[in-house]
Amino acid sequence: MKRLARISLLSVALAALASTSGLSFAQTTPSSEAWPQRPLRMVVPFPPGGGTDAVARALGQKLSARLGQPVVIDNKPGASTIIGTDSVVKAEPDGYTLLVSGSTSYTVNAALRHKLPYDPLKDLAPVAIIARAPLVIVVNANSPYKDLAALLAAAKAAPQTIHYATFGSGSAPHLVGALMEQAANVRLQDVPYRGSAQAMMGLIGGEIQMAIDTVASAAPHVRSGKLRALAIAGNERARALPSVPTVVEQKLPDAAFDGWYAVAAPARTPAPVVDKLIKEVEAAMRDTHLQEQIRAQGMEPVFVGPKAMHAAMDNEIGRYRALAHRAKIVVD
Repeated sequence: MKRLARISLLSVALAALASTSGLSFAQTTPSSEAWPQRPLRMVVPFPPGGGTDAVARALGQKLSARLGQPVVIDNKPGASTIIGTDSVVKAEPDGYTLLVSGSTSYTVNAALRHKLPYDPLKDLAPVAIIARAPLVIVVNANSPYKDLAALLAAAKAAPQTIHYATFGSGSAPHLVGALMEQAANVRLQDVPYRGSAQAMMGLIGGEIQMAIDTVASAAPHVRSGKLRALAIAGNERARALPSVPTVVEQKLPDAAFDGWYAVAAPARTPAPVVDKLIKEVEAAMRDTHLQEQIRAQGMEPVFVGPKAMHAAMDNEIGRYRALAHRAKIVVD
């Protein structure tokens, strides 16, 4: 009888301990089912005021309304987006820190930089691609090159006499220029500029013969008659310049470069939280007002889910890494 009593008391004690431990665990472990219970932080690895920042703020407002929690934009520029991206990679994987950035963060840096402190394929959980940002190849309106074929013919006849603007080694214009060189078997000469405004003025002023920039930056100069658009450097035409053919249409598919913007979370974020994020971002992207806000930045709103986004990242990293090796592009 005494033995039975001792066993019973032991059972009660163990049950009480288990109950207490379970309560403690529930209090200290975030519940993915209740997410979100506090404000979200959306890291943008660019300064305020740019296209990425505008897209993030527009998306953040829509997500805030849907989730019932504030979405705070945290601008962390520097080191070609590495500083901001690394802060997300190292953040607590609880669904309260997100990354909104361009493909530089997801593919270009991984392809070109050997000392990157993270691997985007392993250290980020893709949520969705939310916008495409087409680039356009432009020349001065007084240029003798009426189409892309004429410009490439001149480049082939006199190598490195066609000077074009980049934003430094490994920038998107530099990659497009390198892709064009290999696709058309020509040699161009890259000229680094500090940014779009300087590059556009350099082209208009005759310092260079060609520029490759976002449609948002170049389209106003095309419409004003100062520049002539020769090609969209992507797979699809741009809504802002609908009459301009793509490089694919001009029989240069290997020169296509699709810039895009996407949302991601730290790896190991609980699957139920990521799934809810995906559903909420997809619902937000159906909002026509948000779509117009994105188009106002010269981008095209889209929703490409996590599996396709991961596949695009994997494909582009391999493609740009091979390009950098062939073109001897070094950024470290």
